[in-house]
Amino acid sequence: MQEMKCRGIRGATTVEANTGEHIQAATKELLQEMVTANGVEEDDVACIIFTTTPDLNAEFPAVAARELGFAQTALLCGHEMNVPDSLPRCLRILLLFNTEKRAEEIVHVYVKGAQNLRAPSIEEEGGMR
Repeated sequence: MQEMKCRGIRGATTVEANTGEHIQAATKELLQEMVTANGVEEDDVACIIFTTTPDLNAEFPAVAARELGFAQTALLCGHEMNVPDSLPRCLRILLLFNTEKRAEEIVHVYVKGAQNLRAPSIEEEGGMR
């Protein structure tokens, strides 16, 4: 049996519009895919950090996580740096969880317009979606 370690799963997506409904829908979709792709159990989650670009402020992404059942998980929302020419309406998630998986076994999830945030050479290795 391998030793349990705290590992991070990265994920990102774009949100169609700055509304509570769109932010919640994008958050739920991304978070569910991250959890499913990595076999995450809520009890193993240490915390989840959500960030959005400054143009997304209509709702806290953590609201969607609570609706998905992360009732006892520490959640934190914040804004990304406002870097010129960066991807607009981008939602990012960093989920920290306890696992026996090795770092290279973690599946990071980039969907919709955020797929371009990862270099193709990394994606081809199989650790990205």
